[in-house]
Order: sequence, then structure tokens, then C-alpha cells
Amino acid sequence: MIFDTDVMIWAFRGNTKALDAIDAAPERAISAVTYMELLQGVRNKKEILSMKRFLATLGFATLPVTANVSSRAVTIMEMTALKSDLGVADALIFATALDTGDTLLSGNVKHFKEVPLLSAAVFRA
Repeated sequence: MIFDTDVMIWAFRGNTKALDAIDAAPERAISAVTYMELLQGVRNKKEILSMKRFLATLGFATLPVTANVSSRAVTIMEMTALKSDLGVADALIFATALDTGDTLLSGNVKHFKEVPLLSAAVFRA
């Protein structure tokens, strides 16, 4: 399962639903974009180390933005540009899930419903 940034933020804040969802997943991954978004929210080196420990302890893989992911994200943006405010980061995260075939756990229902073939599960904090 690939975890979207919103779910990871809830988990770092100690939300039991997010932590339970992580515990229930046999395989855990985040996009490199999610990792970068999480770094945007840290306030000091201690929080960076804490985040890295959290990800390592729970066995999260960080999936790269490959050429194929980039190409898929461009297609997603082209499909949604005139009807949505879907951002680049979300397009890359969604494209990562499409590329791997993994389910994306996200609270971002409005946007992921616009992406055909994306296997996504709704997260509610």
C-alpha cells in the first residue's frame, strides 16, 4: 500500500486511525514526493531524525519519481487541468501508485476520484 501525505501527517501526529491503517498494511510505501512534502513540515533536525526513524522502523519504502511516473503524471495533469485544481505533487503521487499497481490510501477523495484506473482507499481521520 502507498500512503498519501495526509495519512502520514496524521500518523506523525499520533492519530490512531492512521497508525492502525499503517499497522494493517503488509507492505508500506510512500512516494519520494510525499517524503519531500513531509520534509517541508519539519521544524528542526530532531524532527527529521524522528521522521526517518518512524519510516525505517515501520519498513516504509520510498518510491522514486521515475521517467514512467513522470510521464503518467503529465497525462493525469492533462486529463484534469481544465476541470480540477489537482496539483503537481498529487499527480506524481497518484502516478506512482498507478505505476506500481499498489492501492493508495488517501483522504484526498476529490482528486483521486478523477484518475481512472487508480486503486485508492479512502482515509478518514
